[in-house]
Amino acid sequence: MRFVASHTTRFRYSAPVYLEPHVIRLRPRCDSFQRLLRYRLKVTPEPELLSEALDVEGNVVAHAWFSGLTQALHVTSEFEVETLRINPFDYLVIGDGAGRLPFEYSEAVRDRLAPSLARPAGADPAVDEFMRPILAQSGRQPLAFLSALNQAIHESHAVTVREHGEPLLPAQTLAAERVACRDLAVLFTDCCRAVGFAARFVSGYQEEGPGARFMHAWAEVYLPGGGWRGYDPTQGLAVAGRHVAVAAGSSASDASPIQGTFRGDAEAAPLKADIRISRSEKG
Repeated sequence: MRFVASHTTRFRYSAPVYLEPHVIRLRPRCDSFQRLLRYRLKVTPEPELLSEALDVEGNVVAHAWFSGLTQALHVTSEFEVETLRINPFDYLVIGDGAGRLPFEYSEAVRDRLAPSLARPAGADPAVDEFMRPILAQSGRQPLAFLSALNQAIHESHAVTVREHGEPLLPAQTLAAERVACRDLAVLFTDCCRAVGFAARFVSGYQEEGPGARFMHAWAEVYLPGGGWRGYDPTQGLAVAGRHVAVAAGSSASDASPIQGTFRGDAEAAPLKADIRISRSEKG
């Protein structure tokens, strides 16, 4: 499938401010799952320097440095992407420790995956309680567990749009009546790490129906033989051709679309985002 999209984020300030350096993660990935055909980034006011680089997570990021005063910051990305994966299960898991949970990686791979294996200190036992019947249902089989976990999170939560704010902690998500997609992604990654999987947070876009559009969030799990494979607990589906991945990180902040601060005696208004994504006629 081919998708064309534009995404504009607008920041406004109550008085002129100096913008500190900003990190922008809006360039879609280009890998075996998707091909980036066209991309354009426009930042207003125009930065003194705009430089792209790979961050520690392997995402393409743009670093923007500014000079002078401004009362607004606009960031617009436009892109065309072709998604390539039709079958999300086109692989076989390999490795001696891959047949039963807890999942075990080889020593060399485990060291490299360390940030995506670590749970926060004092992980809440509510998460383990939530997983116990899922482990039993799946017979501790790794792929069966991932599918059952994805479906269980999907079925037990009502999803709403929360435009601003950090993701909830996993235990907070379990206790909440309505949650955002990023909350479910964080819960999914924590459950995965609890049974030995390396899991990370992903930001991106999904094909949607009419109405307002927002960025989406899901999770990826590292499976030897399959690499990083996506699971979307908001939809209860394994990720294939209807998702466009932008950035991934061991924490949600590592995949944040725009990060930066300002100096000055001013207040920032809530950011406004305008996202438009549609299926390309060429696809």
